[in-house]
Amino acid sequence: MRNTTPLRTVNVTRYITPLREGGSLPALAEADDDFKYVLKFRGNGHGAKALIAELIGGEIARMLGLQVPELVFANLDEAFGRTEADEEIQDLLKGSKGLNLALHFLSGAINFDPVVTKVAPRLASEIVWLDAFITNVDRTFKNTNMLMWHKELWLIDHGACLYFHHSFTNWETHAKSPFELIKDHVLLPKADMLMEVNDEFKQLITVEKIKTIVSLIPDEWLHWEGTDETPEQLREIYFRFLITRLSHSETFTKEAKNAREVLI
Repeated sequence: MRNTTPLRTVNVTRYITPLREGGSLPALAEADDDFKYVLKFRGNGHGAKALIAELIGGEIARMLGLQVPELVFANLDEAFGRTEADEEIQDLLKGSKGLNLALHFLSGAINFDPVVTKVAPRLASEIVWLDAFITNVDRTFKNTNMLMWHKELWLIDHGACLYFHHSFTNWETHAKSPFELIKDHVLLPKADMLMEVNDEFKQLITVEKIKTIVSLIPDEWLHWEGTDETPEQLREIYFRFLITRLSHSETFTKEAKNAREVLI
């Protein structure tokens, strides 16, 4: 298990190219530390909530010892992108001034192909458990959201997890749900150690560690239209959702185990 530390903050200096694989139109960009990043914009269709999901999902995965590219806060100057010719991209950049989120670019990485690369049952079980815990709907055969880099499996794109926050109603019901969509997980057929992983991970994820991760969410990502909650109150809901879900881990673990038995 790895410790969660405060994220670094970089300033974006160069927009290189859009990455049109996803609907949120991330981009390859360069920052003032001379590294390249996959930049996720606050001005995307789902707004800051997609960045919050990316942050929480990625840092929980890292805490559990899974491979995730470094996440950094990426500051976008108000003047950035004024010379961009594409109007859609220019609007996205204008709507994303301030703090965004970026993942370290893994140069030379290739998309994970389950036909080509075999994943050990233990690792498959860990990833399936993680995605059931954070209710990640987007690690399927259609879109695996995993990369192979230096012969290791890396997890990317957690922006579709924690989908309860798009309505923020009945969060307690969502927290206790079995997460039936786990049946579509690309690694589920290999995940034959789910109960063992559940026993281990629910001991590793402590209240303090969850609180530390949730505290990373910047205030400026927590000012939403149509809600009266303060940033601190919204952080508390995320915290309570995750703690409640962890206390009901047997529910989603058994759901995944049963779904796997149907498949095989």
